[in-house]
Amino acid sequence: MNAQKVFNPSDYNILIVDDVAANVLLLKVLLSNEKFGIITASGGCEAIEVTQKKKPDLILLDVMMPDKSGFEVCQVLKADKDTCDIPIIFLTALDNTTDIVKGFHVGGNDFISKPFNKDELIVRVQHQISLIAAKRIIIQQRDELKNTIMSRDKMYSVIAHDLRSPMGSVKMVLNLLLMSLQEGATIGKDLFELLTTANHIVEDLFTLLDNLLKWTKSQIGRLKVVYQDFDIVPIIKATMEIFNMVAETKGIKLVMKDIQEPINVHADADMIKTICRNLLSNAIKFSVSGKEVELDIYQEGEMAVVSVRDHGCGISKENQPKLMHTDTHYSTFGTNKEEGSGLGLLLCQDFALKNGGKIWFESVEGEGSTFSFSVPLQGSSVANTHVNTGGEIEENKG
Repeated sequence: MNAQKVFNPSDYNILIVDDVAANVLLLKVLLSNEKFGIITASGGCEAIEVTQKKKPDLILLDVMMPDKSGFEVCQVLKADKDTCDIPIIFLTALDNTTDIVKGFHVGGNDFISKPFNKDELIVRVQHQISLIAAKRIIIQQRDELKNTIMSRDKMYSVIAHDLRSPMGSVKMVLNLLLMSLQEGATIGKDLFELLTTANHIVEDLFTLLDNLLKWTKSQIGRLKVVYQDFDIVPIIKATMEIFNMVAETKGIKLVMKDIQEPINVHADADMIKTICRNLLSNAIKFSVSGKEVELDIYQEGEMAVVSVRDHGCGISKENQPKLMHTDTHYSTFGTNKEEGSGLGLLLCQDFALKNGGKIWFESVEGEGSTFSFSVPLQGSSVANTHVNTGGEIEENKG
């Protein structure tokens, strides 16, 4: 592609620096004919002053000047954060390798030998300007993409936030209705089953909105991680009790190993609850009636590990690498055709990492899966790192 077609020359200013007036005049005529904007300077000191003031897009810089050499000028400009990105083409009668190497070492982008060829000069200038134009396009597109992503995430957050409250109200009403009704009483078996199905749908939708809101806040840096010391055992037990009714309607029993001693961790309690809720919800979703979902908490080195094991459909070896990757966004149906978004596991992974732990799983197709996550124990080296940062940290992502 012709370099002239990539950019509009009149949008770019070139600074010509030479202590010989005839050279400045010649270069000015040649480049003005190509429609470039022209700025001039007659010495090194003036070149630095003009560059800092007018910020040209390209500098044609003579090497041999009485006050400051072109190499010295280049070093000054490259050391200044406001001018370091301006490309420099050296104009020189020097033709030995040492001088050329030195010119590149101090930050020069190209050389043109004196006496210069008109066509060569124009091509080299156009080449540098085309690189500048391409870079500006990339920066502009990057900024536009960043703004688009920010707008999208903000929209997700608003949608999730605005829908979460009314869905929470519907969820509460359905729960109260089901608690006050007996199967087959007053409303009949079929209507009771419809209410039960509606309750499950609302529960899943509420969970999805809650996950979406938290995930979006995390991605745009508006989610605070509040570290505190607490016993993780009662939190897991309380979460399990919430899901007992959901599990019973599917004929699944939740069991937890008896743990006598407290297991004190250092983490964000709300985030740990969110991880547990998602893992339990998934375990129930992918289990079959008559099976158990087993919870266990144990210590391993400086970490507490929580595992949730189901005896359901499992995950095929082909699909296992797709889990917990934003690019694949893998999801599938539960054993009762329950829909999933795949967002829950991504959120669990994000929260586990934010708390200094990790999440992993083992699965055999047709036999079930075990999902586990770790969290730092109170007083561990990871926990001490969090304490040293001040206890409450606001996560920032670009």
